[in-house]
Amino acid sequence: MAAVFGGLQSDAYDRQYGDAYLFRRIADYLAAHKRLVIWGLLGFLVVGLARAVRPVFISAAVDDLVAGGDLLTFILMALAFVAVSEYICNYGRRRFTVVVIGRIVAQMRKDCFEAAIERDLAFYDRHKSGAVISRITSDTQEFGDVVLLGSEVISQFLSVLILFAALLSYSVELTVVLLLTMPLVMAAALIFRYVARIATRQSARAMAVVNDNIQESVTGISVAKNFRQEEMIYGEFSAVNVLSYRINLRRGFLLSLVFPVMTLLGAVAMSIVAWVGTQSVLEGALSAAAWYLFIQSVDRFWFPFMNLASFWSQFQQGMSAAERIFALIDAENTVRQSDSRRATDLAGRIEFERVNFEYERGEAVLRDFSLDIAPGENVAFVGHTGAGKSTIAKLITRYYEFQAGTIRIDGVDIREFDLKSFRSRLGIVSQQPFLFSGTVLENVRYGNPRASLKEIKDVAMSIGNGEWLDSLPDGLNTAVGERGARLSLGQRQLVSLLRVMVQKPSIFILDEATASIDPFTEAQIQDAIELILARSTSILIAHRLSTVRSADRIIVLRDGAIIEVGNHDKLMRDGGHYAELYNTYFRHQSMDYVERARDMFAAGAG
Repeated sequence: MAAVFGGLQSDAYDRQYGDAYLFRRIADYLAAHKRLVIWGLLGFLVVGLARAVRPVFISAAVDDLVAGGDLLTFILMALAFVAVSEYICNYGRRRFTVVVIGRIVAQMRKDCFEAAIERDLAFYDRHKSGAVISRITSDTQEFGDVVLLGSEVISQFLSVLILFAALLSYSVELTVVLLLTMPLVMAAALIFRYVARIATRQSARAMAVVNDNIQESVTGISVAKNFRQEEMIYGEFSAVNVLSYRINLRRGFLLSLVFPVMTLLGAVAMSIVAWVGTQSVLEGALSAAAWYLFIQSVDRFWFPFMNLASFWSQFQQGMSAAERIFALIDAENTVRQSDSRRATDLAGRIEFERVNFEYERGEAVLRDFSLDIAPGENVAFVGHTGAGKSTIAKLITRYYEFQAGTIRIDGVDIREFDLKSFRSRLGIVSQQPFLFSGTVLENVRYGNPRASLKEIKDVAMSIGNGEWLDSLPDGLNTAVGERGARLSLGQRQLVSLLRVMVQKPSIFILDEATASIDPFTEAQIQDAIELILARSTSILIAHRLSTVRSADRIIVLRDGAIIEVGNHDKLMRDGGHYAELYNTYFRHQSMDYVERARDMFAAGAG
């Protein structure tokens, strides 16, 4: 459960941004839509003017009635014109606002997604993918909703500014009295601001935990069903859902306090203005119509402040969402390149020179590690779990940053390459082959989008004479399902290998899966591997005897250090750690072992 609720803490890459900085960042997004923003602002201005002059016209109508004038008809026509203008401009303002906000949210999502895919693997080791997804989807939507709400408040503030000028022209004294009530509202707004930001941050984090829990549960539903743990994952979801409910309930209670408090403060302000205004009317310093204008204007004058305070929780949630969005965009990778050299035709020479690496500070995986791999050489790494086999491959691919030493490719420091062009020269098959939803052909072409259908077919037929394609219902057009669920593990590995073959990499990295595969599929996989080995420098994290034996050199690792080097026959003769590993993990895969086991079983049965 601790792992589930841990997401409520801030992520390591979270930052605390000031409101001024956040507004500047948001303004940069607005600047990309200047024309629409200008039209929207004009709409705001007209609507604000219309709302402000309405009570002024009503006051003028009262004055005209008292004085027995003949302007009443004109004033009523002017009020009708103002109402129609307000309706038309309000529609235009809303339309432009919705379009601009929609485009900003879409651009923010693009920026967030781009930032997410640019983060290195170390980032995803420390942070849950569900929480990142929440920032890209939920937080951007929350931000858009709040900006739309904020636009309404801005329109109301424009009305206040125009109304303020009108009130000054009627009575400076009463306007000053009205302004003196402002500290009451501002103090309340500042208090709500402080409390609401804290509450909304926790609310966003709670929602991220819920999203992450749902994603993890749905992704691993087959495992849950295998172990009959549906009740457990439901219990975990229920726990985080209740936690999110409680946090949002507290935020709701905070929001529910705003209107009563602001209404009370508004009533106090109106009482003060009404009392002072009555004295001015009795003394003849103010007309009854002007006094009525001030009474009407108290609500209109303070309504935007009350509105801002009442929606302060949502506003703070929008600011918290923006904070989380920009934190993801601004997050820094641990892997950093010192140059951007193009990696075109690599020969594939790999040199490790006194490399130190640790995933967590103080927990070294490689210590003073040195190794030289010749161009075109096939090297297999073997060793117990945690020996550093996969780590070496991950450092070559620049998934992680090493802390000391140098890694060179063809004599060039690996940190000087442009990462995109460098990785385009690498062919990587991971321990858990991942396929995207779509067809086999689409997944193969993922490695080389420019590959022709004929080229892909030729490569596919080169593996076991294409017999593996016969087992697929529609050949290369077979749908693989989500994560390749419609294919067997062996078929997924074959598609992953075919994807690499079409890519024609200079350096091939294979982290073999440990799952059992039928002999027919294993033979085809070995065919594909040998075709790749013949034309590239290869790093093999070996789990199969066939792969180990096909390597030019076997590197035996223990605790991040090389303890033995040689081919299979030499290492077996030496009788060292490799021989021990062979007898423990590989020997049962050999044909001699299978035949002896069969003979022993037959003799025992006889």
